[in-house]
Amino acid sequence: MSGILVVRLRSDIHVRTDMSDTMKLLNLTRVNHATIIPDNDVNRGMIQKIKDWVTYGPVSKETAARLVAERAETQGGGRVTDAILADNSDFKSVDEFAAALAEGRAKLGIRKLVEGSKTRKTWVVKPVLRLNPPKKGHEGIKHSFRSGGALGDRGDAIAGLVERMV
Repeated sequence: MSGILVVRLRSDIHVRTDMSDTMKLLNLTRVNHATIIPDNDVNRGMIQKIKDWVTYGPVSKETAARLVAERAETQGGGRVTDAILADNSDFKSVDEFAAALAEGRAKLGIRKLVEGSKTRKTWVVKPVLRLNPPKKGHEGIKHSFRSGGALGDRGDAIAGLVERMV
């Protein structure tokens, strides 16, 4: 199993409610938000449903490491560090966490219980990566990647898009 990087490219205008709900389940609430999810049948089905609003592809360890190091945020808005991961998760470093994301063994969001509460949790690492718009723009957000646009399955070319957006 591996990880899939999903980047939202289009807004909520003229989106059916079920598709909007699917994007919310994937934490893709705004344009240029990204997430890394495990590659399984459930997630593939959700991606297939919203393929006309997102682009996606398999994420490499190097790309995941760069995204986590430069774009992953803590609840307070700070960058994710080795110390934060070691204190709040089973991962000892950013590289170890990124490798687990790329292999599909972990999810992007990490939560912990709030002190003094038995049920309320807070995000240690937010489940979404906020990216910049790509340098030199998108290829066209109304057409699929295979026909010269920006939407849908990019395959390994997702790394090039990430380079332009980080």
